[in-house]
Amino acid sequence: MLEHEAVLAAISPADAIERVRDGFVRFAAGEYEMPPKVYVDAPPRGDFRAMPARGGGLAILKWATSFTENPKYGLPVVLGLICVSSSETGEPLALVNVSAVTSLRTGAVAAVAAQELAREDAQTVGILGCGVNGSWAARCLAAAEYGPGVCFDPNPDAAGALAGELGWEVGSREDAVACDVVTCITPGHEPVVLASDLRPGTHFSMLGADAAGKAEAEVEAVTRCALFCDEWQQASHGGELTQAVEAGRVSRDDVTELGRVLTGEAPGRPSEEAITLFDSTGLAIQDLAICRALLESPPSSAATVRL
Repeated sequence: MLEHEAVLAAISPADAIERVRDGFVRFAAGEYEMPPKVYVDAPPRGDFRAMPARGGGLAILKWATSFTENPKYGLPVVLGLICVSSSETGEPLALVNVSAVTSLRTGAVAAVAAQELAREDAQTVGILGCGVNGSWAARCLAAAEYGPGVCFDPNPDAAGALAGELGWEVGSREDAVACDVVTCITPGHEPVVLASDLRPGTHFSMLGADAAGKAEAEVEAVTRCALFCDEWQQASHGGELTQAVEAGRVSRDDVTELGRVLTGEAPGRPSEEAITLFDSTGLAIQDLAICRALLESPPSSAATVRL
């Protein structure tokens, strides 16, 4: 059994970036299998997600929540566990804290997307949303040698704490979207990126819109970008691209999956002046990649029980 702190102690941001990158490559190559994510609504406060994946000798089932009002009650937005089994015998191997793995892989994908899609000379980072996963996105971007950064959050204490940890600055929304690499991880209830914010050469990673009805950017902003996503089916039905797809302004041919860029099957940034936007909905193969790393070198603090 791998608890929250054991997971974070075992996998550094740099390790998570390399593992998530490898997971995308293996998924694009057909080595990892991932059935569609299943949502179980729990109105009025949130939902549950069931996310299976198989590859590298393992099979996982991630059972996670998204209850955005939980901080009011002293609880994390994301709760749950990941069951890890052998794909050869079906033997249960581990139960892993879901929030730690989610934070690591969410942060890592922001760094991988920036490495592949941002300008080669991109440096400054804007973080919109400095909660748990926004903080890990900032840590992973810093580990990938991006920065300095600007931290924006409606809660100034959250922005100040993250900026102080990384030696970055607290700024306004406008300050954050003016950076080279802009990473958004808000609840997605209203746009934080407007069409008027777009500047040539910027890269946007949109990580907050992970279910139907959520969006962090105006449709007009989305349609003016070169578009990328983690996986088309999820992104077109419950991600940042969904509203533009439903409006008939974005189609499958307009969007490139990041794994195809990583394997060289498709081009990344079309030009230095292009504005790139990456829609991350969160994939079970990313969780699988982190869990493989954990089982290859289990933390010494892991509890051993008979399942």
